[in-house]
Amino acid sequence: MYIEQLYTGCLAEAAYYIESNGEAAIIDPVRETEPYLTKASERGAKIKYIFETHFHADFVSGHLDLAAKTGAPIVYGPTAKTDFDIIQASDGQVFALGGVKIQVLHTPGHTPESSCYLLFDENGKEHSIYTGDTLFIGDVGRPDLAQKGGEMTAEDMAATLYDSLRNKIMPLPDHITVYPAHGAGSACGKNMSSETSALLGDQKQSNYALGDLTKEEFITELTTGILPPPQYFSKAAAQNKKGYKSIDDVYAASLNALSADEVISAQAEGVMVLDTRKEGEFSEGHIPNAWYIGLHGQFAPWAGALIEDMHQPIVIVGYEGQAQEAIMRLARVGYDNVIGYLNGGFEAWVAAGKEVRSIASVTPEEFKDARPEGTVLDVRKPSEYDNCHIEGAQLLTLDYINEHLDEVNKDTQYIVHCKGGYRSVIAWSILASKGFKHLIDVKKGFDGLKAAGVPYVQPAVA
Repeated sequence: MYIEQLYTGCLAEAAYYIESNGEAAIIDPVRETEPYLTKASERGAKIKYIFETHFHADFVSGHLDLAAKTGAPIVYGPTAKTDFDIIQASDGQVFALGGVKIQVLHTPGHTPESSCYLLFDENGKEHSIYTGDTLFIGDVGRPDLAQKGGEMTAEDMAATLYDSLRNKIMPLPDHITVYPAHGAGSACGKNMSSETSALLGDQKQSNYALGDLTKEEFITELTTGILPPPQYFSKAAAQNKKGYKSIDDVYAASLNALSADEVISAQAEGVMVLDTRKEGEFSEGHIPNAWYIGLHGQFAPWAGALIEDMHQPIVIVGYEGQAQEAIMRLARVGYDNVIGYLNGGFEAWVAAGKEVRSIASVTPEEFKDARPEGTVLDVRKPSEYDNCHIEGAQLLTLDYINEHLDEVNKDTQYIVHCKGGYRSVIAWSILASKGFKHLIDVKKGFDGLKAAGVPYVQPAVA
């Protein structure tokens, strides 16, 4: 038996390759199929099953492309209904894979169809459980993403999850390994660990959700303090249920090298220019009205949270050889309408003599010595702001900036900061593209301001 976790850092997502006697199963694949096909080929195995733990909302799964390329059936748990052929497994159904077995455990709560997959080794002993978004390391899945037909509230789903955990997962032996679908950084839970696997026994001791809570306490804990889901979640979940364009077709339509003049023409017709370089380089010079989301950060989730129209035509500006990477990451969250990339990158734009804009910025030391006039605009999350912030700062969380633009004024000068400098440049680019002209970015963000000794407000510890 061979097991490998295939982790996609940009999405904080874990897919799994399980193999026995030349037969392989893939659990929760991401959009691109190459890693799974290559792994099976290298190991001389045939992919027999594609298991999905639930209808993912934070990324578009690769189940359809992988099934088309391998002939392997797609397996979902009970109640899952799709516009394509699947095996809708029953609770407790067992699938043979070489010399091992995989049992379906229906564990609704995160979503109605959520299921875990319990792996039995060659000796028939429970080995590991693949929990999707039902159980994370240190946390559980949020209950507010898929209220069944609008008939069940987040509280109803949390109550269902409580029962699933206690009736299906907690009775399992302590020695089995928990393999979840996500780690820290995902918006599918509140406070999951950076660890991506753990023994179930350890989780019974350390995970609050498996602790000595009443159902009412559990419901309150799960439904308190969760931020609204990113706007693309429901759209990605719909694609996972209904189907989507092949990733190969996406590449074929998107990998078009465009000249500077072609980019200007496209932008004039409503195409978004998306700059994916490092934030420092974007600050020094960029195409007017371009949006910035750096490929080195959590590029795909930020694109999904901030680009409201999944059909928005996009041109990529980035480093040489990285266009396909950007296209792939956008496709992972359902954005398939890239029409091309700037050939030669930003250097070609400059060489063509086209207009360049830059960001006005201050260092933390400059801020401390001569604080610029205007309102400090903090684009971090509410929990970060509540923990400590610059006195008088206005909170405008980047995650929901499009919904709260009426809270900022185009005539006001804003000094924009985040934690380290990445998010504030994203926010700057969005605001600038919408006509805000009085914007100053703080390099190194709040961490830099604290290190420089800029006074800040922090709640008193009780």
